[in-house]
Amino acid sequence: MGEFRMPSLGADMEEGTLVEWAVDVGDQVSKGDIIASVETDKSTIEVEVFESGTVAELLVEPGARVAVGTPMARIGDSSTAGSVGPDSTGRSGESPSETPPVDARPPEAPTAVREEQPAAVVGDGPNRRHASVLRSPLVRQLAERLQVDTSRIRGTGPGGSVTRKDVELASRRTATPATSERSRRVTPRARRRAAEIGVDLSVVVGTGVAGAIREQDVNAAATPRDETRTEAAGGSSADRMRAAIARTMERSNRDIPHYHLSLMVDLEPLDDWLTDRNAGRRPQERALPAAAILRASAMAAASVPELNGEWRDGSAVTSQQVHLGVLVSLRSGGLVAPVLHDAQDRSVDELMAALLDVVERARRGALRSSELAGATITVTNLGDRGVDEVLGVIHPPQLAIVGVGKIASRPMVVDGEVRARKSAVITLGADHRATDGRTGSRFLRRVDALLRDPTLLEPNGR
Repeated sequence: MGEFRMPSLGADMEEGTLVEWAVDVGDQVSKGDIIASVETDKSTIEVEVFESGTVAELLVEPGARVAVGTPMARIGDSSTAGSVGPDSTGRSGESPSETPPVDARPPEAPTAVREEQPAAVVGDGPNRRHASVLRSPLVRQLAERLQVDTSRIRGTGPGGSVTRKDVELASRRTATPATSERSRRVTPRARRRAAEIGVDLSVVVGTGVAGAIREQDVNAAATPRDETRTEAAGGSSADRMRAAIARTMERSNRDIPHYHLSLMVDLEPLDDWLTDRNAGRRPQERALPAAAILRASAMAAASVPELNGEWRDGSAVTSQQVHLGVLVSLRSGGLVAPVLHDAQDRSVDELMAALLDVVERARRGALRSSELAGATITVTNLGDRGVDEVLGVIHPPQLAIVGVGKIASRPMVVDGEVRARKSAVITLGADHRATDGRTGSRFLRRVDALLRDPTLLEPNGR
């Protein structure tokens, strides 16, 4: 049996608060499924499970603040699905004597039904087949709440056991629209949030298991007026985020001997290249300079790996894979840094799509835990804020940070003449324990060469 532990969602994270579970005891989960939402000092993150199996026990109640590495749930083998075990409150499940008897099925009936098939009514009247097995107390409670007769359901779980999905499907088939709306599962946290900001739950689209409504769904459904109220109600969270950022920057300035280099990069060729590339494309399909600069940064980090990695146990540990951290400012204040994994293998268009996706989800609190871990170098772009130059502070334990200033027309000498050219100041902040200015200048020269000849940014243009 495996354990699901409070993950580390950043080098500076020591503990987190369980917001809500996205699963119940008895649910089958696969690697990569969202299992819970965790609130850190910076944001609320959807956390994935990293093994497949059946949720055997939930060890932590929503609202509890626990340290990184603390066991939060137990995941059993799929073969143990439906076996007697503790429920989410830690109480023991029902004893075998409390389980309804199971009549044998006809020889032609399968012993189990694929999970995606709807639960079937076995029969009616006194001669109907009693094929239900309720081994999960949570499933029994759900059936009672939805007023579903489980003896009329053919379970799709192992050994014919009735799962939570079976109960929910049966409820939808028999309920009137009004009853179905009332019976939709809403997590307590989501219900409280909806009441706080005045969101009508009947119009909220649930993204949880079997359409359950979670807090993120309520926030996503908020109108602009609601968002203002949300920010006002979340002042303390913003304060915690600011304090967490301050602690990280204090650690960085204390422990990392920074050096900074900068280079004015001519972006006129990039502007022409993107204009031709975007011709005929719909607005949502067009690539922006930010994506090209991300591509150039990733390629430069791959060619100068001394800057790509972490400072660990007194020495630099470099990586061949470039995982770009991208700083995103939140509407309510503060920053998060989602990670674009394997950025060295992504095209400009792929990075553009990935950037738009993580920025949108970061601002509505829907990032996954895997999207906040493993950055090997970070890029911060403050050009849209009107600043000319960014002297970034390294996010420990990384080795470097790239800063991008605003793109503007500036006088540059080209072919012996002074001309107005689109350009930007690109900076590098690096850890002097791992590299020096000679290595840093190689990195910036590589970025400059790639942006002056954007054809090199193509996958086959290395």
